[in-house]
Amino acid sequence: MNDGGVKSARRALAILELLSERAAALTFTEIGRALDYPRSSLHGLLRTLEESQWIEQDEHTRSYSLGIRAWEAGSAYGRAVGLADRARRFMEEVRDALDETVQLAVLDDGRHNVYIAKVDGAQLLVLESRVGRRLEAHATGVGKVLLAGLPPEQQRTRLGSGPLERFTANTIADPEALADELARVRARGYALDNEEYTVGVRCVAVPVHDHTTAVVAGMSVSVPSIRFGDERREQALALLLRASAGLSAALGYRPA
Repeated sequence: MNDGGVKSARRALAILELLSERAAALTFTEIGRALDYPRSSLHGLLRTLEESQWIEQDEHTRSYSLGIRAWEAGSAYGRAVGLADRARRFMEEVRDALDETVQLAVLDDGRHNVYIAKVDGAQLLVLESRVGRRLEAHATGVGKVLLAGLPPEQQRTRLGSGPLERFTANTIADPEALADELARVRARGYALDNEEYTVGVRCVAVPVHDHTTAVVAGMSVSVPSIRFGDERREQALALLLRASAGLSAALGYRPA
């Protein structure tokens, strides 16, 4: 076995990992200080990675950042393993613990959330929903989580300035009241739907983050109100937070 080749491969991977973690361009000195490699070896590794386009060097600052090949590899991985596929095992863990319906949704280009994955419990009385269904985001727990992940100006652009559609007596239809609610959702890290879209159904939802820290999806548990008291809601929230943390980590998210 060529131990020298293995060592070089490990060192090259460590450089790529360092540039990924720092998410910023680094100079030769900064890389050497972080990894403590001999200068001659580091020169050779950086030259090889640059020639193969895994990294690139800014001609003005002489600093290194990830190159086009790293982006291509990440894009290929994203295409190969879709968000819904990655989420399924985390959703099933929540479903198995609660025996309730768990859903995953994303925002469309407007004001709706779209369900992209769902796992059902074995309860006889359940929420009727399906993958591909679009609902007004302001009236659902998962929709509020997704809206709360947007900057306020994007929220206003999507929702407009006029009254929002009211589905039940609990729907937050006033844009200013909704903005206040979204600020609370963002601060506490989860959203509730207290029979705001469907009378008799309550929901708790949490955000899913990707490697850029953006909220890319929402995961929720929807339960008939008759069996969703405070204790059950807290249990569901704890399970969802653990599941979303696992899925976010799988998407490359690293909490600050």
